[in-house]
Amino acid sequence: MASAALQALDRSGVAYRIIRHGPVRSLHEAAEARGVEVPDVVKTIVVRRGTDDFLFVLVPGGRVISWSKLRALLGVSRLSMPDAASAKDATGYERGTITPFGSTTSWPVIADERVRGREITLGAGEHGVAVALDAEAALSALDATYADVTDPETP
Repeated sequence: MASAALQALDRSGVAYRIIRHGPVRSLHEAAEARGVEVPDVVKTIVVRRGTDDFLFVLVPGGRVISWSKLRALLGVSRLSMPDAASAKDATGYERGTITPFGSTTSWPVIADERVRGREITLGAGEHGVAVALDAEAALSALDATYADVTDPETP
């Protein structure tokens, strides 16, 4: 049986390719295992805006959330990242597998503008499984907002 993420992708009509790979311990290993460049490994980060109010932020590999930019975009003074159990309760997915597709709640999605025009990979709801898909098609299906919400990752 397909995961909730793959079922949601099928319903969305977005074309995708499944990539199965073993455990990875770093962003570079994930890119290599998926056969893509680092920026095309897009992390889905769950952010808490308030009690039982979450959103997804899609962050390209090699970048991190800019909390000041994200707060300004949302017009809030405080944001936080939930612990692993809260993130699973909010999405239905374990950390490392989270995707906006098939989440138990359709939280708003904000995608860093740098994913535009790329084929990206996202988690697919299971460890060792990702999907490759056109960013524009995927984010249109998710009614995502594009914005500059990240900064380069520092070593």
